[in-house]
Amino acid sequence: MNSFLKFAIFAGLSFLVAAEVAYGQSQAPNPGTNDPGVQQRMQNQESRIDQGVKSGQLTPKEAGKLEAEQARIQQTEQRMKSDGRLTSKERQKLDTMQDRSSDHIYRQKHDRQKVNTR
Repeated sequence: MNSFLKFAIFAGLSFLVAAEVAYGQSQAPNPGTNDPGVQQRMQNQESRIDQGVKSGQLTPKEAGKLEAEQARIQQTEQRMKSDGRLTSKERQKLDTMQDRSSDHIYRQKHDRQKVNTR
């Protein structure tokens, strides 16, 4: 009986250790999905839109369209990352989308439409 108890405790502890290792691995980000350059660019675009709203350079309608464009880019990124990695071709497509969005932000901020912020 004593050896059976030792075996049961050992088996239980082994199971807990294996479960903890498996859980930890499932929580760790995949190295191919973590791209700080893409994330930083998204944050910069969001900041530019927010600054344009605060300064009155962007109307609420313009800001909404630009925010929706950023959301589409983020959804595209999430779809691309769904297989656990981001290929160089996918990164290039995201970069092109961000370039286009950056141009849209610039054009909207520098058009003649202004909001009176006073």
